[in-house]
Amino acid sequence: MTATVFTRDELAAAFQTFEQDVAEAARTQDWDAWVEHYTDDVLYIEHAAGTMRGRDEVRTWIRRTMSVFPGSYMTAFPSLWTVYDEATGRVICELDNPMRDPGDGTIISATNISIVTYAGDGKWSRQEDVYNPLRFVAAASKWCRKAQELGTLDDEAAAWYEKFGARR
Repeated sequence: MTATVFTRDELAAAFQTFEQDVAEAARTQDWDAWVEHYTDDVLYIEHAAGTMRGRDEVRTWIRRTMSVFPGSYMTAFPSLWTVYDEATGRVICELDNPMRDPGDGTIISATNISIVTYAGDGKWSRQEDVYNPLRFVAAASKWCRKAQELGTLDDEAAAWYEKFGARR
C-alpha cells in the first residue's frame, strides 16, 4: 500500500509515459530511459529471474535479458488491458510480448501480468511480473520452428532452440 492516494488521471498519465518509453526502448534496445522511471530503491520481482533491488540491478538484468534470444527478438510490450487502482497506487495490466516476424507475417507472442506501484513524480517503486515461463518457452520454440520452416532461423535462435526448445 502507498501512503499517498494518486488520482486515476495521474496514474494513467504516468503509465502512458512509462509505456511510451518502454516502446521506444524496445525499438532502440536502449533500456536506460525505461529504467529511469523507477525509484532508486525500486523492488522488481520477476518470478523466473528473481528479485532485483535498485535501478542498477534492474538495468543489468534488462540489458542482459533483452540482448539475447528470445528477448532480443521481442519487438514491443503493449498493454492489452489496464486497471488503475487509486487506493494502492497500482497499475495492473496484461502485457503482450510479440516476437519479430519470422518471415511470413506470423505474429507469435506470450503475455504476462505486470503490477506496478506508483511513487509519484513519474517514478515507480515496485514492479512484479507474473507469468508462466513455459508459455514463453513455447512461444520462442514456435517462433524457431516457423523460422526454420521459412529458412530464416539464424545461429543465435537455432542454438537456443537446440538447447531449450527442440523436442528430443
